Amino acid sequence: MNEGGKILMIDDDEDVLLAAKMLLKKNSHQVIIEKNPNKIPFLLNNDTYDVILLDMNFSKDTTSGKEGFEWLKVIKEKEPDAVVILITAFGDVEMAVRALKEGATDFVLKPWQNEKLIATISTAIKLKKSYNEVDKLRKAKEMLEEQISQPFRDIIGNSSAINEVFSLVDKVAKTDANILILGENGTGKELIARAIHQKSLRKNNSFVAVDMGAVTETLFESELFGHKKGAFTDAREDRPGRFELANGGTLFLDEIGNLSMSLQSKLLSALQSRQVTRVGSNQHVEVDIRLVCATNMPLHQMVKEGKFRQDLLYRINTVEINIPPLCERIDDIPMLANHFLNYYSKKYRKDVLTISPEAMNKLKKYPWPGNVRELQHSIERALIMADSQTLQESDFLFSRKGNESLASDTLNLDEVEKAAVVKAIQLHNGNISKAADELGLTRASLYRRMEKYGI
Repeated sequence: MNEGGKILMIDDDEDVLLAAKMLLKKNSHQVIIEKNPNKIPFLLNNDTYDVILLDMNFSKDTTSGKEGFEWLKVIKEKEPDAVVILITAFGDVEMAVRALKEGATDFVLKPWQNEKLIATISTAIKLKKSYNEVDKLRKAKEMLEEQISQPFRDIIGNSSAINEVFSLVDKVAKTDANILILGENGTGKELIARAIHQKSLRKNNSFVAVDMGAVTETLFESELFGHKKGAFTDAREDRPGRFELANGGTLFLDEIGNLSMSLQSKLLSALQSRQVTRVGSNQHVEVDIRLVCATNMPLHQMVKEGKFRQDLLYRINTVEINIPPLCERIDDIPMLANHFLNYYSKKYRKDVLTISPEAMNKLKKYPWPGNVRELQHSIERALIMADSQTLQESDFLFSRKGNESLASDTLNLDEVEKAAVVKAIQLHNGNISKAADELGLTRASLYRRMEKYGI
């Protein structure tokens, strides 16, 4: 049993416990023994084990194995992947079969043969390691699928302003320095964080993003540090936090400026100790992460105003990267606009192939308060509403103030559909038949939508 491992053994016979510990401790990382099975929930809450050796008969009776099956059920409910080996002096084939059906990994008879017990535990430890690896791969797959589902993963641009950012990213990526990314909403802070990860030595491990602005006070610890099953009402299973999921990789904390002072303190403690404790557990979990944070808020000013901890700011900003707003990288607008046009043309199966020079000139003159994200949404809306293969100047409607789009900056399907219905009716001067044909609807379907949206 040279693989090591942490073993928990529960048996009411103290002599058996001591004999097993003497046998197993030579080849195990740690052997924990316990006489009282009532302490099983406490032991599971406070630690994790590679193998659990469980006696089947305690004080209530000596032969039926009833208590062993009851405690097996408790263990499997708390730790579905627990590897449990049942031990009894009164076993038979029927009992062994039942043990396996109810979730035990193996079944050992007393008195055991030392070599056979060691071999059984060695096999069980390998099984536990395979469970852990499968769980890790499953979570990594979920993270990868989430990342792949992001429509825009590349940073588009060739202006001097964005090239300065690229240069800084190249310098810091291969270090483990903590990075603070500053910039207005919609400038692409998360894209820069992902670029840092992809160029780092951690690129083969997880990139885990957390929107701190969406994490409530009550769920903060559960979301970041994880929880044990039963720790609170909705904790139906053990769940690792984002720190654990990012172990070996990069943890990206977006909108970090939104954290309250109390949550800042908890975050700082985890960063300083490089370990977390799941809610409902006293067991510390070591974590190895590369931290990247982002915000659109003036953190340095917030420190002066007592709204952000100075020691936390020092911890997260070994290097600062400032992302320029889109109005400072006008030369990138044609490249970005055509990139979004190509994407949405495929998504909506529309043959909109180009943007007219007049329309492009209009895009370059607009100040883009919503930055790249606003440009993205504007291209999408214009393409949906377009009547030809070329987007015209009239397809882009901006306010006179030049600081907001007249159309709602939303991807809500109802709002997009309503806008399309209104435009079709206006385009055909109220002719419902022609408007319905334009939209690919029957007259009855169009009337239902008009009634739905109060048109």
